[in-house]
Amino acid sequence: MQTYSTLAAIDLGSNSFHLQVGRVEGEQLFYLDAIKESVRLAGGLNANKCLDGASQRRALNCLARFGERLRGMPAGAVRAVGTSALRVARNAPEFLEKARAALGFEIEIVAGREEARLIYLGVSHSLPLNPEARLVVDIGGGSTECIIGSGYEPRDRESLRMGCVVFSNRFFPKGGIDKAAMKAAEIAARIETRLVAGPVFGRSAWVEAVGSSGTARALGEICRLNGHTSGHSDGAITLEGLRWLRERLIKAGDANQLDLPGLKLDRRPVIAGGLAIMLGIFEELGVERMTVAQGAMREGILWDLLGRVHDRDMRDITVGQFQRRYQVDMAQAGRVEAVALALFPAARDEAAQRLAWAARLHEIGISIAHSGFHKHGAYILENADMPGFSRRDQVFMALLVRAVRGGLDKLGLAPTAAEWPLILCLRLGALFNMSRSDAVLPAITLRCENGLCHLSLPATWLKDNPLTRAALEGEVREWGKAAAGIRLELA
Repeated sequence: MQTYSTLAAIDLGSNSFHLQVGRVEGEQLFYLDAIKESVRLAGGLNANKCLDGASQRRALNCLARFGERLRGMPAGAVRAVGTSALRVARNAPEFLEKARAALGFEIEIVAGREEARLIYLGVSHSLPLNPEARLVVDIGGGSTECIIGSGYEPRDRESLRMGCVVFSNRFFPKGGIDKAAMKAAEIAARIETRLVAGPVFGRSAWVEAVGSSGTARALGEICRLNGHTSGHSDGAITLEGLRWLRERLIKAGDANQLDLPGLKLDRRPVIAGGLAIMLGIFEELGVERMTVAQGAMREGILWDLLGRVHDRDMRDITVGQFQRRYQVDMAQAGRVEAVALALFPAARDEAAQRLAWAARLHEIGISIAHSGFHKHGAYILENADMPGFSRRDQVFMALLVRAVRGGLDKLGLAPTAAEWPLILCLRLGALFNMSRSDAVLPAITLRCENGLCHLSLPATWLKDNPLTRAALEGEVREWGKAAAGIRLELA
């Protein structure tokens, strides 16, 4: 396993972009550089859910500056994660191509629940270890994550479709704040929060409430500097303080006209939306006081990276959980994985790791039905919550599992040139293990050059195993029909 002395996390939030660099000392992280830039990506989403030119330029300029700071770092030591705005933007694929070029590193888009997991990981490492249940609330620019957990482990995770940028644009579009708009925003926040209220996130489910990220920090600082922390000096958010701020904002009519200690210039355009969301959460979940954590998703990304370095990769844990949940035949999965990796030319890179995961999970669809199990498995992998995996990872694994059997011309989504060799190795891994036994296989060699792959086996073994030979000859014909740029020959 590759080790790194320095790790870097980039959080492409819907309001701000963050860069956090940390030094690795054994199993500990020591934070070094931290850079934040207000980009307001969610504010650039037009009526068609496309990012406008101005927001893209702000984002690309910021990423270019981040890329300069990270120049020379190995790809495995850097993880960049996109969130809500990039999940919903219809032109996200085109933007991401430019964004990756500006940053110089891969950028992943994560699902809301995976974002929540990373947030909890960052928050829990910034607070004293506590075995009692915590409610963590992170109000971002485009979404709000609510998590219940204890220690370093999240128990329940939800992502709500409300954020400070989105709500500010929706209810306070020109910066004006009045009683009716604030009431409408609070009602909308309460309705959205009610989706998770009850026994899972309700007041009886947690002992301590914690807020993270920009909105929580801003509200906590305003409460502290204006004497609304219920006698404490720790910058906590109180229900009384939120109600007081609501009245001050309505009276001012515009956050830009309010000269208030703790309200920074870059927070003013989105403070009303963030306040309405926080009020809705306090009211619906029974919160009266919320402490503010310094850790957030960027720190969580670093700790997740550190886990991968120390062989505690959350993705491996998730794959194991899925194998148990869907009652996978572990022995068969192991046999298929072993053959597929033996045939794959780059057995130590990230692609090989994805191939291994796909092999371990290629039969999860059998839990639904044996007929078409590869299609069922692909659907599960593409649509399930898989902690540690990006959306792109899940689509990639789903493609491999969908292609493990059947016609290559019926895959729907056309694989890329880099994906076809992985599909070939996984299909051969399954083919050579049709007997589902530990029978010793002969020496198998797969050599590929200029799109022509030679599969070599001892002639005597092929003669003694006519069923496998027939299956291999069918596989050769299948690759001959596929527009894969690969031809398979049996020697």
